[in-house]
Amino acid sequence: MSGTRELTREERAAIKKLVTKSCANYCGHYKLCLPLDTGCYMLGKWWTGSYCKYFQSAVLPLDPALEAALLGNDPPEARLCAACGEPIRTTGNRAKYCAACAGAARRRRQREYMREKRG
Repeated sequence: MSGTRELTREERAAIKKLVTKSCANYCGHYKLCLPLDTGCYMLGKWWTGSYCKYFQSAVLPLDPALEAALLGNDPPEARLCAACGEPIRTTGNRAKYCAACAGAARRRRQREYMREKRG
């Protein structure tokens, strides 16, 4: 199969974390995949290529960077906070500030608006 490669240690750890924390088909008590009634296919994965269909469609999108690395898609564009410069996760195109800076920026804009309105 062309385009297959061995998974890195970090990728395998990220897959394990996603499966154990977010996969609805994984039973942590018995350590198996409920629909298959056997061990989880994704936990024994060493190479890229075929993936569990449920994992690929429902669980993998929770980690966009891992999804981009495994499927070869372009990684999502990382936006930076306008105030502190830290990367922020956005769902739209309007966010300018991280959660920590958003309140302070809103207060600053409101102060400026009220100064203009009064004077």
